[in-house]
Amino acid sequence: MNMLDHLTTEQRNPASDRIDSMSSLEIVQLMNEEDAKIAEAVKKEALTIASAIDLIADAFQNGGRLVYMGAGTSGRLGVLDASECPPTFNSLPEQVVGLIAGGKQALTNAIEGAEDRSEFAIADLKELGLSQKDVLVGIATSGRTPYVIAGLKYAQERGAQAIAVTCNQENQLAEVANLTICPVVGPEVVTGSTRLKAGTATKMVLNMLTTGAMVRIGKTYGNLMVDLRATNNKLVNRSLRILMGFTNLPNEEAETILEECNGELKTAIVHAIRGVSPETAWELLKEKNGHLRQVLEDAEDGV
Repeated sequence: MNMLDHLTTEQRNPASDRIDSMSSLEIVQLMNEEDAKIAEAVKKEALTIASAIDLIADAFQNGGRLVYMGAGTSGRLGVLDASECPPTFNSLPEQVVGLIAGGKQALTNAIEGAEDRSEFAIADLKELGLSQKDVLVGIATSGRTPYVIAGLKYAQERGAQAIAVTCNQENQLAEVANLTICPVVGPEVVTGSTRLKAGTATKMVLNMLTTGAMVRIGKTYGNLMVDLRATNNKLVNRSLRILMGFTNLPNEEAETILEECNGELKTAIVHAIRGVSPETAWELLKEKNGHLRQVLEDAEDGV
C-alpha cells in the first residue's frame, strides 16, 4: 500500500468522478458545492486557532517573530500571508517571515525534491536565527513533508513555539508540534490537487493567525486599519477618510495633520483628538503598547 493512500487529500472524490464529462457550469457548481464545506472544517479548529493566535501575539509583544515554513503551495501561501502584513498592519517586514523549500525560485517554479530535504529546513532556520522568542508555523497539507517536520523539530529544540497546519487527521506533524491545526476538508475535486480545498482552508487559517495576532497587539481600532503608514495614494486616501471620521475635520486640515505626523495614522488621531504634539501622541501610544482605544479612553477618563 502506498504511504499516501491513507491520506484524505489523496482519496478520490466520488462527486467529481466524471468531471471530464461535465459542462463548464457543472464544474463551477460542483467546485462551489465542495468549497462550501471548507468554512465548517476550519470552524471545528477554532479553539486551536485561537490558542495559536495567543502564542503569536505574545511572541510579537516580546520581540519575537512569526515564521511560516512550507513547500509548494503551502510554502507559497505562507510567503503570501507574510508579505501582506507590512502594508496592512504597518508591521516590520522581519516580524512575519515566510520560508519555502527551495528558496525564492520555488515561488514560481517547482524545485525538484526540495520538500524532501530536511537539511534545507535546518539551514533556512539557522540563517534566520530562529530563537525561543519566535513562533514557527509549519504548513504541510499532507502532514508528512520532511522539510516541515525537520523545521518543527528544530524549533522545539531551540525553545520556540512550534505550530503545525495540515489537512489530514493522520499526520506526522502533530508528533513534533506544540499545537496542530487540522481542518479536514475531504478529497479534492481533482484527486491530490491540494491547491484547491486544502489550499483554501490553509489560506483561511493563516489569515486568522496574522489578523488575530495583529488585532490583539493593537494594530486596529475596531475593524479599522489604523496602524497603517500612508505610503501611496490609496493608503493616503484611506488614512484621510479614517482621520476625518474620527475628528470631523475638513479634508485639508486632516491632510496637514497627517503630514505633521509623517503619515502615521494612529499618531495623527491622538494628536488631533487629545490636542497634544505628534511627539507626545507617539509617546502616549508607546505607553499603551500601540493600543489606540486605550489612549482615547484615557482621554475620556481625564487621564
